Amino acid sequence: METLYKVNIERIERDLYELRKFGYNPADRGIYRPGLTEPDMEARRWLMEQFSANGLETHMDGAGNVIGRRGAAGKPAIAVGSHSDTVPCGGMFDGALGVIAGLECIRVMNEEGIETENPIEVISTSEEEGRFGGMLGAQALAGALTPDWIERAESADGELLKEALEKCGLSSAGVLRSRLSPGALLAFLELHIEQGPILDKERIPIGIVEGISGVFKWLIRLKGKADHAGTAPMNMRSDAFMGLADFAHEIYRIIDENGSDKSRLTIGRVELKPGYAHTIPGEVDFTLVGRDLDERIMFTLAEACRKVLSSIARKHKLMFEYEERSWLSPQDCHESVISAFEESAKQLGLPYKIMPSGAGHDVQFFSKLMPAGMVFVPSVNGVSHAPDEWTQWEDVENGANVLLNTLVRLSQQKQLLTA
Repeated sequence: METLYKVNIERIERDLYELRKFGYNPADRGIYRPGLTEPDMEARRWLMEQFSANGLETHMDGAGNVIGRRGAAGKPAIAVGSHSDTVPCGGMFDGALGVIAGLECIRVMNEEGIETENPIEVISTSEEEGRFGGMLGAQALAGALTPDWIERAESADGELLKEALEKCGLSSAGVLRSRLSPGALLAFLELHIEQGPILDKERIPIGIVEGISGVFKWLIRLKGKADHAGTAPMNMRSDAFMGLADFAHEIYRIIDENGSDKSRLTIGRVELKPGYAHTIPGEVDFTLVGRDLDERIMFTLAEACRKVLSSIARKHKLMFEYEERSWLSPQDCHESVISAFEESAKQLGLPYKIMPSGAGHDVQFFSKLMPAGMVFVPSVNGVSHAPDEWTQWEDVENGANVLLNTLVRLSQQKQLLTA
């Protein structure tokens, strides 16, 4: 029987609380560490110090990815990691857990004197949360970006990606140069909180992910006519908000008729203009995010939304326009990685569930280049992207142990996985 290794949960807990300090707001207990902001870059510099202190050859690439390497340069490596940026008012586990658990794997391997056939890399990807419409760090490593996209990419509040890069001492050219050379990585492993209620509700400690949902993001504008709230008759208005309200009520029908049980449509951000209590809204700008595990269904949902919005715009005498900011295709995890995670869970005596991921993750870009997969641990009450996001330390320890033992097993194989 293979030797089983265990992480030091106290070190993981300490590091997660240290990382939380970057961007933490005590007023609402949320973490404000969006990608390519000063709190984000401060956290990356701290991570580089931790990587270096544990013997990793460490650097930040042109896209802001922090990469630490254990083992000889020039030889293909097995990578482990996740992201360290957050949504505004986010929690302390999303993304950060995978990075810190990867660092802890290195500590254990160093302490145990574990020699590997292949080098190990720990990666903290940059701007995963989609502030600029994609997963910048993973896409840069995968070579999935173009100069035109980088030039046009813009945050919801109007900041251009190229300007944000410059503020952080990075550049558009540097992003493009971050592409991995063919065969540079042999596999990618990611530990993440579930961000949903299934594992917590079913009291299962480990989720092994079979595939990642695809995601599309639209910026939508409905434009009518601002008018006096007291003098404009109800039947003569071009009320942009009423168009949004009608569309919101249609979402469940759109999914029932065109989607699946894995489909999701979400209006996440709304701005009414002029935004005055006594003025009929003349314009509404909002985001629409759609998800499914089947790309054909994603296309069907997108077309259905377009038709419904066009119809509603005619009904309310509005102009309708939209811009597709991003389209990320669904991606299966690799069977060999899934099997390796299963074997580790069995050896550790941990019940597990094979399950899809409704959220997007870095692994879906790495999966295009190499065998890749991920492990989930329960999120208490399914909460994520919020200050009360929480995962019990016992579950963190279980997930990190599955990650560690899978990493050790794969890194000691003379003949590794094939894509």
